[in-house]
Amino acid sequence: MESALYVVGTPIGNLGDITLRALETLRGVDLVACEDTRHARQLLDHHGIKAQTLALHQHNENEAAAKLISQLAAGKSIALISDAGTPGVSDPGARAVAAVRAAGFKVIPIPGPNAAIAALSAAGLSDPRFLFVGFLPAKVGARRTAIADLATVAATLVFYEAPHRVRETVADLVELLDGARHIVFARELTKLFEQVASMPLAEAPAWLAADANHERGEFVLLVSAPPPREGMDAESERVLAALLAELPVKQAAKLAAEITGQPKNALYARALELKGK
Repeated sequence: MESALYVVGTPIGNLGDITLRALETLRGVDLVACEDTRHARQLLDHHGIKAQTLALHQHNENEAAAKLISQLAAGKSIALISDAGTPGVSDPGARAVAAVRAAGFKVIPIPGPNAAIAALSAAGLSDPRFLFVGFLPAKVGARRTAIADLATVAATLVFYEAPHRVRETVADLVELLDGARHIVFARELTKLFEQVASMPLAEAPAWLAADANHERGEFVLLVSAPPPREGMDAESERVLAALLAELPVKQAAKLAAEITGQPKNALYARALELKGK
């Protein structure tokens, strides 16, 4: 195979969810860099692949990247995998890829499973855009701040969450986001107890509490975009008017958007209306 770093997507649960190209790559490379060598061995053995492995995880990524670069310099080919899904997406790998690219070596993506995309495909949410957030901060204050900052984003929000934090995270989502929004729980995707459940955000805590199994497994949480706002609220009007008294229209709209969280385009249009009066 061509000497390069191949970033390979692997199954998120069901071992059958691996592409022919991924198998061909894993069979052909000289080395497989993986998040956990024991976990990787299960996947490789399942498909009869006898590849040499090297641990590359969040605690040794910089040192492991140096080893990858050394191997690439010797003309070797390397596959990079994580425990599940696509490396570098809420998983180790991004720093190693950056280091390899900076060293002048080729990086080739081998697309494969991704929990966020799998969840979106089964969620039935019709928002034209989504924002992949990944894991929220573990600390309560930082998590609540992050959610509040996302409250006005006009897109489906996609979170990853662990079972021991899902109840607290959902409680914060209910408190800090518009109650008219919907939430989709996608848990244990592609595994034996896979479940995708959709409901109004306000009903989410009760759904979790109704069955202990609802809190088990790895989660993708999807929250629909906020409903469109009708008109401009009084506080945003006040802020915009005050800024217009001192600044040009474009600057006033930009600063008003940062202060109020209202869409900049809507504020700009309203600023033009106010200036025309």
